[in-house]
Order: sequence, then structure tokens, then C-alpha cells
Amino acid sequence: AFKAAVLIQQWYRRYMARLEMRRRCTWRIFQSIEYACEQDQIKLHNFFSYLMDQFTPSSSKERDFISRMFVSGESYKEAELEKYCDYESIEVPDSYTGPHLSFPLLPHHATALLEAFKQKQQLHARYVLNLLHETRKHLKQLPNISHVSTCYSEEVTVCGDLHGQLDDLFLIFYKNGLPSPSKSYVFNGDFVDRGKQSLEILIILFTFLLIYPKEVHLNRGNHEDHMVNLRYGFTKEVMQKYTVHGKKILRMLQNVFCWLPLATLIDQKVLIIHGGISDTTDLDMLEKIQRDKFVSVLRMKKRKESSRKPELQAINGESKSETDAAGNEAAPRLSLQPQSAQAPSTANRLEFSRWLRQTVQEQIDTCRRLVDISESEPEELTYSSMVTLKDVDEPCWTRQEEWKQILDILWSDPMPQEGCRENKVRGGGCYFGPDVTEKFLEKYNLQFLIRSHECKQEGYEFCHNRKVLTIFSASNYYEIGSNRGAYVKLGPDLVPHFVQYQANKTAHMLTMTQRQGIPVALISRVEESAFRALREKLFAHTSALISAFKAYDRDNTGRITLSNWATAVESVLRLGLPWRMLRPQLVRSTEDGMLEYKSWLDDLAMEQRSQEHIQSSLLEVIYRNRSNLETIFRIIDRDHSGLISFEEFQQTWKLFSSHMNIELTDDGINDLVRSIDFNKDGNIDFNEFLEAFRLVKQCP
Repeated sequence: AFKAAVLIQQWYRRYMARLEMRRRCTWRIFQSIEYACEQDQIKLHNFFSYLMDQFTPSSSKERDFISRMFVSGESYKEAELEKYCDYESIEVPDSYTGPHLSFPLLPHHATALLEAFKQKQQLHARYVLNLLHETRKHLKQLPNISHVSTCYSEEVTVCGDLHGQLDDLFLIFYKNGLPSPSKSYVFNGDFVDRGKQSLEILIILFTFLLIYPKEVHLNRGNHEDHMVNLRYGFTKEVMQKYTVHGKKILRMLQNVFCWLPLATLIDQKVLIIHGGISDTTDLDMLEKIQRDKFVSVLRMKKRKESSRKPELQAINGESKSETDAAGNEAAPRLSLQPQSAQAPSTANRLEFSRWLRQTVQEQIDTCRRLVDISESEPEELTYSSMVTLKDVDEPCWTRQEEWKQILDILWSDPMPQEGCRENKVRGGGCYFGPDVTEKFLEKYNLQFLIRSHECKQEGYEFCHNRKVLTIFSASNYYEIGSNRGAYVKLGPDLVPHFVQYQANKTAHMLTMTQRQGIPVALISRVEESAFRALREKLFAHTSALISAFKAYDRDNTGRITLSNWATAVESVLRLGLPWRMLRPQLVRSTEDGMLEYKSWLDDLAMEQRSQEHIQSSLLEVIYRNRSNLETIFRIIDRDHSGLISFEEFQQTWKLFSSHMNIELTDDGINDLVRSIDFNKDGNIDFNEFLEAFRLVKQCP
């Protein structure tokens, strides 16, 4: 009996170890694909930024278009925004049966919204705009770093990413209670994108923020960024739910997002930020940055930034030689002119302020770097170029320094290794090690950091000797059963207490007997979903994989070793996955250890064609580029109408042709745009946009 018990125990441990290994591999697949997608988004945006830097508008019309297309969020002045988003002009019809809001808001308004959203009702556009207007007014009064004390409430609840999953927010409120004078909440960013009810989450959070301004605190996340929203679904969600007033709502949200606080500090001991820190994170600078300048954190440079001094390149880890070698901005288009020793006339306030700041900087140790003195249009002035007589004693930072501070706290991730290095996996922010955390905590006399930004299987995870806590509140993030959500409660002793959950209606309805089989069933379901996504990724890179395989098949036999298969796949996809371990799920077993790679790729193509009845070579292109094409489409479609006007397409094509050195006349562009407009309605929809790429692909 004893031997039998030991045998069963060994079998059970092996079984659970295999189950855990399957779970971890599945997790790696999901996370690698997610981060690769984020990297593509940043690369795409950098590409457009580069085009803007190199493109010289030939007319005021082109200049206005480029301004609207890429910097429209910053060009709206206060009065213009109020006029454009005038909610008072919108009437609520008598037939409207949804919730009504009146300001100032009261607790019963919040409960009415919760009930309405549970019943799948929609808040009228007038009330949405009114709510955003009041939220914006409130946020503008808040500091960059909110301060919370446990003295006034028994505990503070911190929630991580919600990503449009309203069921998770409902479950948090059900388990923990609604915000109230005795129940404080901190929501740590990434309220939107990916999920289907991002707008409802924002409406609920903003409502509670206005009702309980001292008890509800919101931090900005990397997805509170309109450029990110173009790719990950929030822009599309708003326009689908509010077809008439969606553009106004998006414009207001864009402005509200840039006013969200950047961090929250509990009892001066626990710092809550969305992403992380770097070795240059400076809380003093973060407290004084004009956060509303950064409508999109992805958008770093203005055209004039190319004339910065070379020393600014060091902020991003670049040297002048590296920049020149890469061929990017090898020579600024504007050269710096030496400052005159003689003070300019005080009639020119801007020039006098610059001269005065230059003189004072030579004597103030707190000034970090000099900024350029090239002339700029008033609406594009940076914080450091707007120093006046009354604030010459204030620290002056370049826009790039400020941008990097915000980018790091919104996009960074912790790593187990020492040091701080660029986060090439996501494409933004940095990786920071335990030594960076320790120095930061010691410098500001903090106990630990709370951050979000990363999905964790259990909903939370400690690292860096329990000095960094990741909290993630969106359960079933990748697939039903893929992960738990969690929130953390902190009392006066600042000891974290965790609550985990899964907002899975199907699991709640199962009997106890059925639930016993859930772990294996869910892992199988999640695993199947992960490998399906991975096969799509492999299929999308068929052409590159064939080239990589042929490099190992020098005799042109059509066969390579499984080891070479794993090496070639990683060289193409660069996902950092354990391909040898994943091979049994992707490649049929072979007796001689050799793989017929053309047959294997044909099987992948057959699997995808069974879902999409399209030519396989074209389907490969669509799978690989659809997200990028959709993002490009939404960038061009600045009014979010779902249609690209002829003018928008013409001006964008000029941007591309300028970059590619293609000489194309206006008549040629007009012929091109008319050929893409297949239904001849005077606009280009997304299907026509995709079809244009299809035709290009089919051309020899």
C-alpha cells in the first residue's frame, strides 16, 4: 500500500508538472504575440513621424492637412474645444429610455448607470459629453501625482488594467463595495481598448470620480492615448456606439486622457504608476511637467525637434555617430545660431526670455541641459522655451526629457537582471532591474511600488524582493480561463491583501462535479487558442520562412532538421519562444528527425484557407499586415467616419511619395484614388483600401 501511494504521488506530480509546463508555454505564446503587436504599433508610428520630419508642405493647404492629421489634438484651443463639443446644443428625445444625468452628480446617478449598463442600455451622447466636460474641469485642478492617505478611510483598494471588460469592474464592486467616503479606490490606467465596453467603464469611473473626488483616483495608462486607441479598438467602439456624435466624444476623450494624473502616492510610502521606472525617473520633474502637452506619448518629436543639440540624443541612448551611421537625422535641417552676448530688445518678449534664461542657466546647477534657440511658432513652444521673468528660478527641462519621464512610467517593465536597458520587446519604455528599484525607493523614502501594465496568471505578482507589485484586474484577458484578475487592499499598515477572481459566467453555472474538471479543460481550451494564434503568425510569414528554411537546405531536398526548423522560425518571428518545446504541437512527428517544410507550410495554408476562402498568397499578406493597414486607415481617416475622402488620400499619398522619391503629378494621384474607389461614391472605405493592396500584390 505504501509503494502504491508513492507511485500514485509520483504520477500525480509528473502530471501536474506537465500541466504547469503547458500553461507556461501557452502564456509565453500569448504574451510574445501581444508584445510583438505593440512593437509593430510603435514602429508604424515612428514611420509616420519620420515621414512628417522629411515632408515639406508645398502649400498652406497641405500644411493644414498634416496638422489636422497628426497633431490635431494639440491644435485645439480651450475655446475651440468647448465650442466644438457643445453638449447643450444636443437634445435628448422623449423616446430616450436610458439613464439621465444632472450636475452636480449624486450617488444615485452612479447606481442608475450601473443598472443601465447591466441591462445593455446606452447613455445619451449629450450626457456623455457633459460628463466629459465636467471630468476635464476636475482633472485640470489635480496635480500630476495624487496623494492618498489611509487616515481618512480604513483601506485603499488598488485596481489594475481593466481593458474594456465591464464584467470585471462589476465583480470588483460586488466583492469590495462601491466607492464611498469610507471606501477609496485607485484605478491604475488602461481602462480602454481590447474589450468591448471601454466607454461604459470610463463613464462609470468618471461618474464616481466626480461624486467622490477625494476617494476615487485615476492614473493614466499607456492605452489612454488616442494613437494607441486607433489600433486596439477603442476608437472603433466609440464610433460604432455613437455614430452621430462619436467624433465629438473622441475629441473630448483625447483631451481628458492627457489631463489624467500620472501617479498616486499612498501615505508618502507606496507609489502607484502604470508601467514602471527607469534609472532616470525623477518624481520632482514628474510633479512639475505640464502633462496635458503630451496628448500622445507615442508622439515625441515635432518637426523642430530635429534641430536639437546632439547631446539630446543621449537621452535615448544614442550617440551622434550611431545616429549618423543609421542614417536617421544625420544632419539637422536647421543649424543652431550662437547666442549674442548682448541682450536683445525687451520688445521681443520671446527672444528676451530666451536670452535671460540662457544667462541664468550658466549660474544655476539645477538646469540640466541647454535647449535650442531656433525660432518656433507660438503654438509649438515647449515648456523650456516659455520661461518668463517670473519663473526663471524654476527648473527648465527639454521636451524630450519630459517626454521620456512620462514614456518610462507608462511603458516600462521590471526584469530580474540588474541595470536598466531599452525595452525592445514592447518597443517603448525600458526594463528596470532590482538595483534600479532599490535606489529609487531609497532616494524617495518609499516602501514599495505598485504597477500594472502586464497580465499575470494569478492577477498579481511580486518581484524585486517584493519591492515591486504588479496588479492586473482584467480576468480571462487572452482567453476564458487564461488568467485571474485581482485587486489589492492596503490599510494603515500598508500590508497588501489580495482578492482574486474570474468573471466567467459559464464557470459560475457549473456544478461542483463539473468544476473538478475545469483546470484541465480550461488549459486545453486556452492552449488551443494560443496555438491557433501562433499558427496564424507562422502562416503570415510564409515567404520569409521559406527563405530561412532554404538557407539550411543547401542541397534543395525540401527537408531540414527539426533543430534547424526551430532556429529558422525564431530568426523570422523573433518571439523568443521555446520552439523545440512547442514543436510537437506545431509539427507532426517524423521518424528520421527531418521535416518536409514545404508540405508543412502547405498544411498551414490549408488550415487558414478553411477559415478564409481567399488565395493563400494574398491571405498571407492580409494576415501579416491587416492590423497595420487598419491603423494606417484610421490615421488617414481623421474624422473617424469610416471613410477616407479623396483629399485625405491625396495628401497622404504625397507624404508617401515624398518619402519614396516617387514623382507623381496631381492628375496621377487623382487617377489613382479614383481607381481605388470601386463603388464610385467619392470615398474610400476599409474594404476598398484592402482591395487596393490586393491589386498591388497581384501585379507582377
